[in-house]
Amino acid sequence: MSVTAITSCAETALLPVVGGDTRVPLVDGRSVPYANLDYAASAPALESVAARVVEVLPLYASVHRGAGYLSQVSTALYEASRSTVARFVGARPDDVAVITRNTTDALNLLAGCVPDGGRVLVLDVEHHANLLPWVRSVRGSGRTATILPSAPTVAETLTALRDELARQPYALVTLTGASNVTGEALPIASVVALAQEAGARVAVDGAQLVPHRAFSLADSGVDYVAFSGHKTYAPFGAGALVGRRDWLDAGTPYLAGGGAVRDVRTDRTLWQPAPARHEGGSPNVLGAVALAEACDALSALPAGALVEHERALRERLVDGLAGIPGARVLRLWSDSTDPVGVVAFTLGDHDSGLVAAYLSAEHGIGVRDGRFCAHPLLARVGVTGGAIRASVGVGTTTETVDRLLAGLRAYVTDGPAAEYEVVDGCWTVADDTRPRPAVTGIDAIAATAAAACGPAVED
Repeated sequence: MSVTAITSCAETALLPVVGGDTRVPLVDGRSVPYANLDYAASAPALESVAARVVEVLPLYASVHRGAGYLSQVSTALYEASRSTVARFVGARPDDVAVITRNTTDALNLLAGCVPDGGRVLVLDVEHHANLLPWVRSVRGSGRTATILPSAPTVAETLTALRDELARQPYALVTLTGASNVTGEALPIASVVALAQEAGARVAVDGAQLVPHRAFSLADSGVDYVAFSGHKTYAPFGAGALVGRRDWLDAGTPYLAGGGAVRDVRTDRTLWQPAPARHEGGSPNVLGAVALAEACDALSALPAGALVEHERALRERLVDGLAGIPGARVLRLWSDSTDPVGVVAFTLGDHDSGLVAAYLSAEHGIGVRDGRFCAHPLLARVGVTGGAIRASVGVGTTTETVDRLLAGLRAYVTDGPAAEYEVVDGCWTVADDTRPRPAVTGIDAIAATAAAACGPAVED
């Protein structure tokens, strides 16, 4: 496909998203359409997802244990959504889909299902969601976790994986399907081949893979995939863990409570098999329905449309950053190919938090700054403070990317027009007088958000 044709793929949104026309106030008194370049954190809901939730809301009732008509309807909706989610990631006939809260929830669940004594192998470039559960779960369980340093190239990293798998037996190799910092990934097929040769299973953190690329458990040979609804255009609090049944049937029940049990007595409990085993309590029916609708919408896109849309946007962004003094795009592996639409970069000695605050207050652009819940990865690429991340999706257009590049050039050339200060660890506009929406409790919400930026507490 020609450069012109690729660029044209991104001139308009691929799918309509809720809030795509939202306007935000700037410090100079103007208002502009919000330029959302923070899809990797939480993607906006598709309009079709919001419409589906509105449609289903009048049918909302208890699930699995209600005799009423609406309970039966809600149960059917929930279980149909489970099937849709499993189909979206190419589940095998004997795989099971557990509805979770998000990717972090799903990976913590899986960590409790690795057989006792099983070793887990994980790289140091993972999001904390695919790093901390494995380290924490080994305490007192007989399991062990090895954090393997990645190498400067994909080829060298695969060699290191092969050598480690030959050194001692592993039950599971777990890796990101696409980095939440750089968008890069190891070739899943190569990792699966190495793991299978060594008798290990493979789990994929699909949080940044599934919303950006077609993925199939059956075709890839991956044993488990975890992903989040709020990154897959369904931000209503649901995610999924999909994969082989045997570990999930035998694993420690993730959430003890009603629905997860067959029979309870004072001296013993009989647990259900998966998925009910790990879904104690009343399930998130609307979240599951929203996630299923998003999966269907993405599946209905023409073949290759999503890849070409994001590739055009990413190339435009990376090429533009190359012309901005001091900009450095972060890379994990010099030989990696086909990254998803996630780009992290630094801007010389400029504080990433100040740059992000400036882009928001003076240009209406939303990006991410910091260490992106991937501290070892940032250290690995030589960034000790923080970086800026721009991420795209189905609602992003070339105009949004161009606004970011123009804002960065203005920052480097002219600097901020407003005064900024650090409050509770976060950069913010000094004496900000911009109006806020009339939302009950918004001041308390803002205070909570500011507190979240405060000093880290070391465990």
